[in-house]
Amino acid sequence: MDRSIIISLISNTLNLRPVNVENTITLLDRGATIPFISRYRKEVTGALNEVQIAEVKSLNDKYVELEKRKRTILASIEEQEKLTPELKERIGNCWDPVALEDIYLPYKPKRQTRAELARKRGLEPLAKWLMLQQAGSVEAKARQFIGEEVADTGAALKGACDIIAEWVNEDEKARQLIRNIFAREAVISAKVIKGKEQEGEKYRDYFDFSTPLSRCPSHRLLAIRRGEAEGFLRVSISPDDERCLDKLVPRFARINCEAADYVEKAVEDAYKRLLKPSIETEFANLSKEKADVAAIAVFAENLRQLLLSPPLGQKRILAVDPGYRTGCKLVCLDEQGNLLHNETIYPHPPQNEFSKSAAKVTKLVSTYRIDAIAIGNGTASRETERFIANLRYDREVKVFVVSENGASVYSASKVAREEFPDYDVTVRGAVSIGRRLIDPLAELVKIDPKSIGVGQYQHDVDQTKLKQSLDQTVESCVNLVGVNLNTASKHLLMYVSGLGESLAQHIVNYRTENGPFRSRTTLKRVPRLGEKAFEQCAGFLRIPDADNPLDNSAVHPESYPVVEKMASDLGCSVKELIGNRELIATIDINRYRSGNVGTETLTDILQELEKPGRDPRSNVKLLEFDPSLRTIADVKEGMVVNGIVTNITNFGCFVDFGIKENGLVHISELADRFVTNPTDVVSLHQHVRVKVLSVDLDRKRIHLSMKNIT
Repeated sequence: MDRSIIISLISNTLNLRPVNVENTITLLDRGATIPFISRYRKEVTGALNEVQIAEVKSLNDKYVELEKRKRTILASIEEQEKLTPELKERIGNCWDPVALEDIYLPYKPKRQTRAELARKRGLEPLAKWLMLQQAGSVEAKARQFIGEEVADTGAALKGACDIIAEWVNEDEKARQLIRNIFAREAVISAKVIKGKEQEGEKYRDYFDFSTPLSRCPSHRLLAIRRGEAEGFLRVSISPDDERCLDKLVPRFARINCEAADYVEKAVEDAYKRLLKPSIETEFANLSKEKADVAAIAVFAENLRQLLLSPPLGQKRILAVDPGYRTGCKLVCLDEQGNLLHNETIYPHPPQNEFSKSAAKVTKLVSTYRIDAIAIGNGTASRETERFIANLRYDREVKVFVVSENGASVYSASKVAREEFPDYDVTVRGAVSIGRRLIDPLAELVKIDPKSIGVGQYQHDVDQTKLKQSLDQTVESCVNLVGVNLNTASKHLLMYVSGLGESLAQHIVNYRTENGPFRSRTTLKRVPRLGEKAFEQCAGFLRIPDADNPLDNSAVHPESYPVVEKMASDLGCSVKELIGNRELIATIDINRYRSGNVGTETLTDILQELEKPGRDPRSNVKLLEFDPSLRTIADVKEGMVVNGIVTNITNFGCFVDFGIKENGLVHISELADRFVTNPTDVVSLHQHVRVKVLSVDLDRKRIHLSMKNIT
């Protein structure tokens, strides 16, 4: 494999310097993670960010796989003894997977096709004669091929045309011609399958749908494909057939003679039976891949915003999982999220134990010195919020409504059973709600991202690519924030750069047996955690009360000598230097440059010394919903209400404004200007003012607008 070619291809595609691409690939090949490279190897990569490094990795993986495919193809053709030096060179220089498969198609081992059967009957010479399109009687020529396996001239000519059709299908230029027309003009159409109208009602918008494929939004395409997969829609992708044939036929039927008529019929057969279905499948897959990419990108960005939601911090929490008949499950948590107490109250119908429930809640707040109350946003959430908020406490207590998406998934999971083996799912779910308020990131990493409820058609996209993207997003967020080595769960530690599930468990076991870590270097005593893993993880782990104050910062241990030299030159200790802006401002970074430490690293070090271990997340904010809104029946056109963004899609965003149903702000209603990407205007959990445009009580749909809101 010629690595230089791959590096050149990647650098040209991403507009990056070849040396930076090469260095990045080398680091990745040596086991470095994307967060580590982005943070601690800026000099080597030219300060590529995580997105750029991920793109380099993705393209490198793609080209390496393509190189493997080329070797397989070359071996196959060589085995057939058809590999010429020219063909070998063409394959070697091809870096387009579609073009590569076109080159290989004539040599690809075939099933028992109609053309293959005709060849076995000795009809290929007749096909070649027809393709020459010479003057002469076709019947007379065909008669020469009648024999045991060819009954008459009709059978001979049919077989010859089958062979010609296969040649047309395998012609690279012909395939590219049709491919180009598909790219420009193909239309995707969907129709309801007869008799499925009622059962497939949710796909009503696509019962008789047609739009140019190139302009079909990803969410529509995924919806159509889901309807097809569920057996409600029949879907096709097609250009204008006559236009395709007008372009295709003259490439093969060039002379006005009897033989040319047969060639023309063979070309038409090739198009309808072989070429068009093949290209249609190709474009169906390609459009699905593009839609997947768009949907996965939306999901990943939503997940990133959700994981980086503002934490309340280490506060004592009363968490409430609300309900009617089964009651409201209460749990009390300490500052670290440990379970102190649990019980159930019944303030709502049918029990209506209002006074008893009120007394229990106020007593728990007092007994456990509760700082804040977290209420799940599911069934009975608004009623429970009003009940909780109207009680009088012996201290100031803030009340928050917390998304409980995925809490039920967590409560029944192996992770939850390991954490709370002696408690049922209701207690575990309530604990999850409370912990999300303390630290959303630490809690949400325990839940399969697909179950968190911030995706778009997440079950319809390529699951391998989805998992890869979401895992990368979680890893990025965890390492951006940093992790407390002495309090982090196994499930949080496993996303730290260079660790994984096994090493995370070893760290937890070591911490349990030996007590809290006092220094980062102690990590090297953890079984199986070698020098490479230490290099990758150390900078992202924090020890608040460490012997060395740098252990509670993002300064990597490999750079400690640099900081110590800075402090020594200033005549102070490292501890005195940290947070002292006046002293830090006097440091001339040029004095500390060396072979491995450049301007980028030194700049990062100084920023970290100013605010060591600073949490990049913002502070949590309270939102008050309109108290007059309880159900969708209370919502009237023209109302302007407070809401919170709960999900973002390619076509807009969904807003919770205090009732069970979320409203949709279509992309066209997000701003007074044209919007191409909703994330340019809104972010997850953003507090917004919205106007009600319409209410569909039957379909329980509410359309909102953020335009012209005063």
